[in-house]
Formats: sequence, C-alpha cells, structure tokens
Amino acid sequence: MSKTPHKDKIVAAIDNPKMLSDKALLEEALVLYGQWDVDLKALTSNGQARVTEMTRLLNEYKDALEVDLILKRGSPELKRQKGQLKLDGSVMEEFLIHLVASNVLTGLPDSITSILPSLEVEPRTAFMTFSFRPSSVLHLMSKPEIAVKTKDQDFSIGKTIHYKMSPNATFPNADTRSDKLFLSLFSAEMKVNLDKTMFQECCGTATRLKQGCPSARYYVLAEYLDMEPEDCSLTDIDNVFLLRHAKRLPSDRRSDVVAVENQRRNHPIDSDVIYRFVQEIERFLKANWYNPTEALRRGSFV
Repeated sequence: MSKTPHKDKIVAAIDNPKMLSDKALLEEALVLYGQWDVDLKALTSNGQARVTEMTRLLNEYKDALEVDLILKRGSPELKRQKGQLKLDGSVMEEFLIHLVASNVLTGLPDSITSILPSLEVEPRTAFMTFSFRPSSVLHLMSKPEIAVKTKDQDFSIGKTIHYKMSPNATFPNADTRSDKLFLSLFSAEMKVNLDKTMFQECCGTATRLKQGCPSARYYVLAEYLDMEPEDCSLTDIDNVFLLRHAKRLPSDRRSDVVAVENQRRNHPIDSDVIYRFVQEIERFLKANWYNPTEALRRGSFV
C-alpha cells in the first residue's frame, strides 16, 4: 500500500479521463496538497501541542480542498464522484499516518519508540481469519489448502507475517504452502458521514479482526454523524470518535456553500478528539497485551 494515500487519489483523479474538465482544478489540488505536506513536516512542536498544530493545518487544508476548490469550483461530475474518487475521505487516512511518530507519541518508552519505524503504518488489506479447507482426506498428504479472509482498513498499525506450512517436516517445495499476511493490531475506519448501515458493517469487521487476533483494537473516526449514537460496549468496536461534534447537514443544504462554510466554521475537527485517539495509540503500544504468567500474581485471568 502507500504512505501517501491522499496524494495518490489526487494523482489518479488527474489521470482519470472522466475528470478531464476538472484536470486544471485537480492540479491545483495537488499543489495545495504539497504545501500541506510541507507545513506538516515543518512543525517543531511535540506531543499534544503538535497535535493541535497538525489539526489546525488539517482543517485549513480540508476547507481549501473540499469547499474552495471542489464545492465552489468543481464540475457537477466532480462533486458527484468525489466520494468514489476518495478525494475527501483519504485526507484523514493520510493525516493519521503522521500521528504515529516519536514527536507525537511522546509518552512511549525508548524501547517502543525505537521500533516505530519498523511498524507498518498505512491503509492495508488486513488479515481477519485463517482456515484450512482440504478437499478430501487424500489432500491432507499434499500442499495445505488454506483460506485467508482479509479486509481493507483505512488505517492500520501492524506487521507483515510470513508463514510456511507443509505436511512434510522437511518442507519440500511441492508440498509446501508459503505466503504472507498483514496483521493489523490497531485499525481505524474513516467516515465522512457515519450512518447506521456503515456502523453495522464496522461492527462486523471489528468482530472478524478480533477473531483473528484477540489483542487487536478497532476504531471508527467520523466527521459527521448521520445516525443516533450507540453503545460501543455492545459491539467489538473499541470507540467511535466524532471529530466535529456535528450531525450531517440535511440533504437540501449539502450543496449550499454558505451552510457548509458555517458548519465547518462552527464545528472544525477538534484537536482534543484527535489527541484522545493519539492517547489510545500510546496506551495500546505500551500495554502488555497478553501475559499468562501474571494471572497468579493478579489473582485473575484478566
């Protein structure tokens, strides 16, 4: 996958023949993206102060891209297709990658900070479940037949795992299955507007990810809410973060520039909510996920 998913979406849109009438505007968007990236990397603060500054730059960039360029000047085709092109949804995907850094996660011990560059932090196709499906008893004697179920994740912290399996202890090539999978220990789904159907789909994804790795964590980050809030404790979702503290605009006002600008002005993405998500990452990376030797000392399994 890519460390610059949002940039990739802009480039893909520029190269899309269906977006020819908006090519010049999309090229402006790419220049705007470049400045946002430069500004993010130029910050000198650390910890929560850096998150606050990063969020300010995020709001400025999203307003410039999504309102000033697309909403005000984009063609009807671009406005209809921006969700499919992921021009807006991918902004948060790339922003979160910048959060997994030592100048943001300042509460980590040195032993964890030292391995941050080795973690794979990006949108990935993540492992969910793993099963064997031999065609018959005879096939137990040959190369294992394996089914690996995966699901695309907007944001992941994890590691690629390589595996090799065979019914023969010497692992001859003809009877050996060699492959790899991406194990996402910390996942997040990004939603511009979170509705009931999306929430239920996220519940199912969280359950299946945790079947494959019970230590995993799964979150949803939504800019606007398009449903009634639900109790996450009844699901396998660890939390839903409402970035703007706002409901979605009614359908008849979503193309109203003044209404959109007012809502964004009154409900910018909240740096405190972003920082709560950062703290979730810190707590997770510092935690001892599973240690059975501690059960007797603690007096309980968990």
